[in-house]
Amino acid sequence: MRKVIAAVLIPFAVAVLGGLIALWPGGLPGQDKEASGLGYDRPTFAAKVVKLEQVDCREVNAQQPPPQQDGGGAQPQPPGGGGENGAGSGGANGAGKEPGEGSGGSCRKAEIEVTEGKDSGHTFVEVVTPQSTRTFDVGQEVVVAYAEKAPRELQYSVIDANRELPMVLLAALFAVVVVLVGRLRGVLALVGLVVSFGVLTLFILPAILQGSNPLVVAVVGGSAIMLATLYLCHGLSARTSVAVLGTLVSLLLIGLLGSFFIGWGRLTGDTDDQTALVHGLYPDIEIQGLLLAGVLIGSLGVLDDVTVTQTSAVWELKEADPGASWRTLYGSAMRIGRDHIASVVNTLVLAYAGAALPLLLLFSIAQSGVGTVATSEVVAEEIVRTLVGSIGLVVSVPVTTLLAVLVVTADRRRRDLPGPAGAVPGPGGTNRPGGAGRAAAAAPSAGARQEAVPAGDGAGSGTSAPVTSRRGRRRKTR
Repeated sequence: MRKVIAAVLIPFAVAVLGGLIALWPGGLPGQDKEASGLGYDRPTFAAKVVKLEQVDCREVNAQQPPPQQDGGGAQPQPPGGGGENGAGSGGANGAGKEPGEGSGGSCRKAEIEVTEGKDSGHTFVEVVTPQSTRTFDVGQEVVVAYAEKAPRELQYSVIDANRELPMVLLAALFAVVVVLVGRLRGVLALVGLVVSFGVLTLFILPAILQGSNPLVVAVVGGSAIMLATLYLCHGLSARTSVAVLGTLVSLLLIGLLGSFFIGWGRLTGDTDDQTALVHGLYPDIEIQGLLLAGVLIGSLGVLDDVTVTQTSAVWELKEADPGASWRTLYGSAMRIGRDHIASVVNTLVLAYAGAALPLLLLFSIAQSGVGTVATSEVVAEEIVRTLVGSIGLVVSVPVTTLLAVLVVTADRRRRDLPGPAGAVPGPGGTNRPGGAGRAAAAAPSAGARQEAVPAGDGAGSGTSAPVTSRRGRRRKTR
């Protein structure tokens, strides 16, 4: 059985390596352009709020540049171009109205000081309307973007709060908890996480942006993540190889089902603004393939959990009961797997529902029927993603369990061949090889039992010969 697994996984690993080499991107397309229009390619700097004061909103609106056409931007976040400051972002509210109309109440004017870069110490004003979701506090750290071609007073604008410190502390807390509980395995898990992130950012995303087929890239990249993380965290062993093979079979099933139902359901994958923007910037990207790639990558992490757990369960059950048959092992492990299935499937569904919660709220507000909501493309996409991934998870349990049982029973049989510790002892302490050896050992021990009785009676020495019963227990004959 080990040879079969090796015959499958070694060519698979070679194919994954070849795919990485063939599809490895030479760089992100469009890097030589000045701007993508997304607003993320402008240089950013740290800044802080040094002063806050209340102002009349009508006074602020009177000082605004020409209103934007959308006429209602309450969020004081500038678009990708330059030439706007905080006053422009805050004063967008009430655009298209007379000064003071619909803009009653007091606004907050924040004085922002740039704390790094060539203009460190430079201050500018950001105005927040009452309808804005953004708030400022004195001393708060923010991130500002710099537009070089804009007028001096409009070059800097606040684009976000500075979350660097809480994010770093949260990541450090996560790492500490993982290492304290997992010890060496925890450290290896963190290394595997870094590897996964590296493959995602250095291979998968750039390769898709360069025009490679998203499905092929996801299969190659996901397989590389699976091989690297599983063997890194759990070691190069038969147990890990079984988990890898079970994950591979389940991923293949998810890919086939996903491709079939995405095509049959005529899902385009172009259901949100982000996807539409990506398609607009890079028309060569196959959006439908991008949807299927997301299904595969999203299912990979949960699949690893299920397959590793089932494989470990089979190995531990065999250690606890070395004499258990493969049927007994399979039944016991499947009982564990069914409990795992019940919790994991529910977790996956709730995870997707949580991600799509704003969308579900919109459908609730519209009071649409369940059938209408479920068959709309934006919801049907999430349903296909959830159910296809769940089917792969469920199937991974019996497949991985069966593979693990076959390997562990064959491995135990092989260990029992030589040596005094692993085989059934025969008379005089000799051991016979394998299953047939046990039968051969049983026959001499029966003969020894017949010879031991008269020896004890005639000699009266009180010495008894050990005899092995059918259950492997030793008895003394007198």
